[in-house]
Amino acid sequence: MVLRRPELARPIVTGQAPRPGRRRGVTVRPFPPSRRLVVAAVRAGRRILPMHGLLEVDVTEARRLLAVHDPPLSTTAFVVAAVARAAAAHPAVHAYRDWRGRLVQHHYVDVQTLVEVPTDEGAFGLVHVVRDADVRGVADITDELRAAKDPASTPAGRALTRFAPAAGRIPGLFPLMYAVMGRSVRAHLRSGTVQVTAVGMFAGGGGFAIAPPTLASLIVVVGGLDRRPRAVGDRIVVRDVLDLTVTVDHDVVDGAPATRFGAELRRLMEDPATVGLTEWSPPRR
Repeated sequence: MVLRRPELARPIVTGQAPRPGRRRGVTVRPFPPSRRLVVAAVRAGRRILPMHGLLEVDVTEARRLLAVHDPPLSTTAFVVAAVARAAAAHPAVHAYRDWRGRLVQHHYVDVQTLVEVPTDEGAFGLVHVVRDADVRGVADITDELRAAKDPASTPAGRALTRFAPAAGRIPGLFPLMYAVMGRSVRAHLRSGTVQVTAVGMFAGGGGFAIAPPTLASLIVVVGGLDRRPRAVGDRIVVRDVLDLTVTVDHDVVDGAPATRFGAELRRLMEDPATVGLTEWSPPRR
């Protein structure tokens, strides 16, 4: 038998004593049902073997064209349109396997993106699916994303407010739901195969971000944006550079196709006219 002195079993920490007169404490509350959805989705993504690529994209011209519209167009909508077109040109990057192990490729591109909406538990990133994003313009997608900020305007938003609080209290329901959806062709037809998330845009400055895989086979995370020196022809000029992280499922696609997708994505974003983003002029009255 080994006897242990009580003081030796306590963690050894150093530091000053708490400030006198300050109230110190913690708040304990139930885990929000909306966060249970996120936890279940991330756990379902463990089936994916992620392979990451980092891209620096010159978006100087794209930002200028986005800003001249009245009102300005959404940077997220521009990225969604470019990613969808690149995925349509390289469909292997958003393929997945079904329950029988077969490889499934979609002939169109639906893109998931996160729209921050208010809930009783605070702001929540609601998944909104942009249908047929590979053939739609930036202005059209911008209008849809802005309308989706009202939870009552979309089926997903209404389900979040009506059913998620009650469903989140049923043990194991969300993990089971996402486990079934992960290999279901019907679920992918509804939820899309590509995800664009703009978590890094809110931090300011440059930098890459990596998001955990969920149900989407292809994930593009929009990181930071800042001004950097770039070689343009024989000159060094300062340009607006956007950092992107591309994540694919290495179980279904190798590095070479993923690299070609990344090159196509950079080409589209650096030539905004290829996604229908051109000069804008006010309508005549």
